[in-house]
Amino acid sequence: MTAYSLLDLVPIVQGGSAAQALANAADLARHAESLGFTRYWVAEHHGMEGIASAATAVVIAHVGAATATIRVGAGGIMLPNHSPLQVAEAFGTLDALFPGRVDLGLGRAPGSDQRVAAAIRRGLGGDGNDFPQDVIELQSYFADDGQTGVRATPGAGAKVDLWILGSSLFGAQLAAALGLPYAFASHFAPGLLDEAIDMYRRNFRASAALDKPHLMLGFNVFAADSDEEAAYLASSQQQAFVAIRTTGRGIQLPPPVHGYRENLGPHGNAMLDQVLSASAIGGLDKVRDQLAAFIARTGADELMLTSAMFDHDARKKSLTIAAEAMRAL
Repeated sequence: MTAYSLLDLVPIVQGGSAAQALANAADLARHAESLGFTRYWVAEHHGMEGIASAATAVVIAHVGAATATIRVGAGGIMLPNHSPLQVAEAFGTLDALFPGRVDLGLGRAPGSDQRVAAAIRRGLGGDGNDFPQDVIELQSYFADDGQTGVRATPGAGAKVDLWILGSSLFGAQLAAALGLPYAFASHFAPGLLDEAIDMYRRNFRASAALDKPHLMLGFNVFAADSDEEAAYLASSQQQAFVAIRTTGRGIQLPPPVHGYRENLGPHGNAMLDQVLSASAIGGLDKVRDQLAAFIARTGADELMLTSAMFDHDARKKSLTIAAEAMRAL
């Protein structure tokens, strides 16, 4: 069976708060754990009023303390925003708190706009060109091999699983060269999905971390009792996507709207069809069929399921249906 995991951006809904979003994150992680999800990841985003996961390692600690067995981690840490030593110390601390449960997905995007990125990366190189070397340096800290001349405490000897993230061919090349698992952001940037899969599998070199390729793909699931209800619930995330594409700014997650796609217009619908093409929206049968088709097309070893819904209980129910669909495949 294809493994299934959960990516949570810890959405702040309109009229809500970061405190409520973080409480929901812990509850959602416990729910995912009960449903057999393999891992729960949060992503590093900055300067976005609708996302509460900017202090990513802190959020992971919060979720780790609320759960017992599910793997917890970052999908991902934007490595150019940090020194590798600081990341090793933070995730070494998480490994000490939750041994054998910590993942560290690494990306080279800013997780913000240029203005916010400049504020974050003050004193750092931060353009992403050093990303491969920074990954190797980070591996050295965890391996405690003395190559850097500095020992990470905590961090040295930590058993943290490293992943390379990407939405282009760069990450696929690097993950293959280093023999690391690869997660592709097809849930919002599916354009180069097929090329990245081929590049990763064709060029993979076995390593101490991994003897064969392991490919995880992002996939949106909006599930409900009926196709109509699922389409209604999905409109919150669709509105958020349209807002960020048209204004360049993120918004707090809005309430769902009946008939949103019908009233959006051709340009907005074309954009959503493209960026959210890796999605299943519907009741159990429709979601199961769409998941099966995506897995058959890509041969994914694991899916990283994600969605943002305004109503927390509806989101939990969507996860329940998604897990049932995955188990049925």
